[in-house]
Amino acid sequence: MKRPTIMDIARRAGVSKGAVSMALNGQPGVSEATRRRILQVAQELDWHPNNAARALSAARAGAIGLVLARPARTLGVEPFFFQLISGLQAELSERRIALLLQVVDDHVAEMELYRQWWSERRVDGVFVIDLRAQDERVRLLEKLGLPALVIGGPGHHGELPSVWADDAHGMRSIVTHLTGLGHKRIARVAGLPELLHTQRRTAAFREATRGLAGWTVSTDYSGEQGAEATRRLLAAPEPPTAIVYDNDVMAVAGVAVAAELGVPVPERLSVVAWDDSPLCQLLHPQLTALTRDTFAFGARAARALLDVLDGAGGGDLEDHVPELVARESTAPPAP
Repeated sequence: MKRPTIMDIARRAGVSKGAVSMALNGQPGVSEATRRRILQVAQELDWHPNNAARALSAARAGAIGLVLARPARTLGVEPFFFQLISGLQAELSERRIALLLQVVDDHVAEMELYRQWWSERRVDGVFVIDLRAQDERVRLLEKLGLPALVIGGPGHHGELPSVWADDAHGMRSIVTHLTGLGHKRIARVAGLPELLHTQRRTAAFREATRGLAGWTVSTDYSGEQGAEATRRLLAAPEPPTAIVYDNDVMAVAGVAVAAELGVPVPERLSVVAWDDSPLCQLLHPQLTALTRDTFAFGARAARALLDVLDGAGGGDLEDHVPELVARESTAPPAP
């Protein structure tokens, strides 16, 4: 059976994780009645402190690290990252833990930063994003013994715990929606091809469009490259009647290019954005988009890493499946 954690005690006692931590460690901040109730629940659950975690807690840095190895220009405009970071920070703040954020040029610089942070005890753990197949960061973190949680998966993350959502299911739901409207020429403007979640989406898209005219163009997630990809697609002798974009920024840029070229949306081109955001809802026409609560996704990831630091075992945690919200940007193709 899974070893009981502080979160298990908190749920049973109806208090916060912070209150449980204070009660179990004999610290002030909770009433005597609450302390007795927490200790009683801990006994009922047969909870015992993790000696390794307790030894670390005495010298904890009080910070969790997040390194982003992406072009800064794409990070500055992507609502996904703002929502994810907000969810992480909101959960960490409840435990008075800081989020140490740094943007670097590449994974080499990212791994060097992990070595530095761990040697200087700057962080108690890290979040890892943008997983790749045979990811060297995973092997390094396992070697260092630096607690880490991978936001992505499943698979390819070694012994590190992960929180992930089913990208393949999301892509299938998009293609099903478009084929249900009658589309047979469907293009996709994808993100960075080396990322594992991009590869999963590509494989699902290829499978879902089998027997149709379906093709993928890779970009760096920026609006500029999304616009250029759209321009090339619409200039083809047989252009697509629908385009799926791997983020909202590229989808908005694609709609602008279509308008510039005199291709009305959705009368002659249907558009779907992977990540829903206020951009999708403020645009005219409003964009059909794959939606999920990214803030809550970040909060779940933070709780999972905090559980690891508190001595829980980790493992894979699948988040809610993203849902497609049909709006004004998708319609049957023109005759």
